[in-house]
Amino acid sequence: MSCKKNVVVSLFDYTGNMLKPWAKAGYDCYAIDIRHKEDYINNGIRYMDIDLSTELDMFDGNDIAFVSAFPPCTHLAVSGARWFKGKGLRKLADSINLFATATEFCESVNAPYIIENPVSTISTYWRKPDYSFHPWQYSGIEPKDNYTKKTCLWTGGGFVMPEYNIDDSIGKPDDRIHKAPPSPDRGNFRSATPLGFAEAVFQANQQVIKLS
Repeated sequence: MSCKKNVVVSLFDYTGNMLKPWAKAGYDCYAIDIRHKEDYINNGIRYMDIDLSTELDMFDGNDIAFVSAFPPCTHLAVSGARWFKGKGLRKLADSINLFATATEFCESVNAPYIIENPVSTISTYWRKPDYSFHPWQYSGIEPKDNYTKKTCLWTGGGFVMPEYNIDDSIGKPDDRIHKAPPSPDRGNFRSATPLGFAEAVFQANQQVIKLS
């Protein structure tokens, strides 16, 4: 690869969806999440379980081309506001701490980054998001992503927000995320990065990285 920055890191990432376009292009990709019970490689992505508070120094910031982060939103999302008081301060503090860990790592490297959360109280505790989107706004790349789910992005490092790519021929987007029935995989289903958006981000940012 001609680009000297050849490492892409995705924090709190179980599915690795955000990394798939980067891996296909030949970048060294790392999906890090405590739900990965062991290290393994699949389709060019290394899935890892590491202690985010101490082991992120395994990466050389000079080699990193792009970072994405999906810190847990269970105790921050406004969709669960009615349960905030019952959760207590410790759970709130834990969620903010994880978000802060993602932010500190992203800002420590000289690379474009995104930190993703749904509409959440982080906007009050820290700052408002830079962008937001719905998966259906990139259905022109992946028609299966024709659904609603407002997602907020905090960005930096020269990140380029991709322009919408909508397939108007497939009808009105559905609300499958909100109607997902209870199940052991419900959280993973609801939080999975839409593939159309992941591809759009890759396309919008890889050229900027190569010129950096």
